[in-house]
Amino acid sequence: MNSSTFVSESITQTPPIVWTIAGSDSGGGAGIQADLLTMQDLSCHGCSVITTVTAQNSVSVSLVETVSESMLLAQFSSLLADLPPVAIKIGLLASQAQVDILAGCLAQMRAIQMMVPFVVLDPVMVASSGAHFNPIDLDFSPLIGLIDLLTPNQHELKRLCSQSALAQDCADVGNNGSQQQQQQMIRDAKLLSDTFKCHVLAKGGDAQWQQQQAIDVYVSKSVKGASLAHSHAMFMLSNPRIATTNNHGSGCTLSSAIACFIAHDFVIHDAIVLAKAYVNKGLALGVSLGQGPGVLARTGWPDDLGMMPSINLVSSDYRAQDRFKPAPLNGFKAVHQSLGIYPVLDDLGILKNVLKAGCKTVQYRAKLATNTDADTDNRQRLTLEANIIEAIKLGREYHAQLFINDHWQLAIKHGAFGVHLGQEDLVIADLTAIAATGMALGLSSHSYFEALLAHQCSPSYIALGHIFATTTKQMPSAPQGLSKLKRYVSLFARHYPTVAIGGINLNNLEQIADTGVGDAAVVRAVATTDDPAKAYRALHHKWLQLTRPLAKNCSPQEGV
Repeated sequence: MNSSTFVSESITQTPPIVWTIAGSDSGGGAGIQADLLTMQDLSCHGCSVITTVTAQNSVSVSLVETVSESMLLAQFSSLLADLPPVAIKIGLLASQAQVDILAGCLAQMRAIQMMVPFVVLDPVMVASSGAHFNPIDLDFSPLIGLIDLLTPNQHELKRLCSQSALAQDCADVGNNGSQQQQQQMIRDAKLLSDTFKCHVLAKGGDAQWQQQQAIDVYVSKSVKGASLAHSHAMFMLSNPRIATTNNHGSGCTLSSAIACFIAHDFVIHDAIVLAKAYVNKGLALGVSLGQGPGVLARTGWPDDLGMMPSINLVSSDYRAQDRFKPAPLNGFKAVHQSLGIYPVLDDLGILKNVLKAGCKTVQYRAKLATNTDADTDNRQRLTLEANIIEAIKLGREYHAQLFINDHWQLAIKHGAFGVHLGQEDLVIADLTAIAATGMALGLSSHSYFEALLAHQCSPSYIALGHIFATTTKQMPSAPQGLSKLKRYVSLFARHYPTVAIGGINLNNLEQIADTGVGDAAVVRAVATTDDPAKAYRALHHKWLQLTRPLAKNCSPQEGV
């Protein structure tokens, strides 16, 4: 499955509308032209509000002419009346008057529209080539509270930080070492985020102190639909530096790509890592057209894991943490047979019944009650440990791959086949200790961002969910749906066993199989039935018919 598959699928649907408010690049490499090319490539309908007309080619900018205030307003008003956006990318603003006018327009839009667009501001104060577009330092403070994401490069980050409100806090580190410069970049990005009350993606591609790696700093505010562990957090996003001069318009492409992915209903974490991958591939395949820097290639929806950024969590003292990385030794045990239909159960009786029915992969998920007194808590823990011991014993008796959910210390202590962790547990679990026992590791994910964090740990499988609405647990994210599942599978299935989870049952199993996902985890479809063993066998038999037609007459024991 490749990216063209998804592009062709989206043609039959109404593409989301994304605006670009920026300057025209007569050379076609940046600005409005780059934005519209990106929007078309990512299956969005692009509309434009032109702020300036430039006379430029790949070598130089010879003239910049600002559109009139009335024309700027007329473009905005005309589009708003008929083509309201899901997301807006703002690029070059040529004067303080344009900043003020735009702030008024965005405020009015928020006041009159029920659907408030996501706004990305790429503050074009200095181009990556070093060419200054603005004759004055613009005051972007009128946009505070009206933008969702700010994407300055290193020059712009320093210019914004040097303005009076931040001057003392954003002291220049001069020629200090790269580690100190990295920390200063993180500090500056955090201060901008606090000042503008929005997410900040500080781009490091133009940082002279970055050698082998190109490192961006992402500071997140509250993110609806993402793990609580990833809201109000700081991350470093890094990729090997791509040696190319075909980089004209990389900042414009990044910010417009983020707007497009937001328009396709991905959370901002996902939009940023997808846009990074899109730009990286565009740089790798960029072309030279004139005598100066060339332009990025347009490569469709990202489906190359090698182009995705590595993610490091940043601590409150502005230092990177190696939290998400492969475990040492030989890593985690590989699953030695397909997971197939993968029941997730909290009842030992049901667990035994599905194992007797031939199930060869199962997860025991038992939760402790919270807010209990010390005696009750102690009794619960003793009961939990006894149940985990029994579950592991049953797994061995029936030669099954039995995973323990969350309780990795007890899984290690009693020799489980594997452990399954969610994103919050991934942050605190001792992956080195888990790997040292030779256990398998399964990791949950609910987005591209979380799946990439899982990938960096090199687990035994990655669970992708929740696909449909579920009542088994309270989820911070919205249901991912089949389209997103297809995209996740296209990126990860070549590298890991992939497991779909969330609201899966006999009625929608064929739709799940059609996405190409390797396996399917089920909860209520087995646990809440009158005959769990019979329900498992029906699911298993149908899954074999859907994924391995030649094995349709196999028994559960033969087909797994």
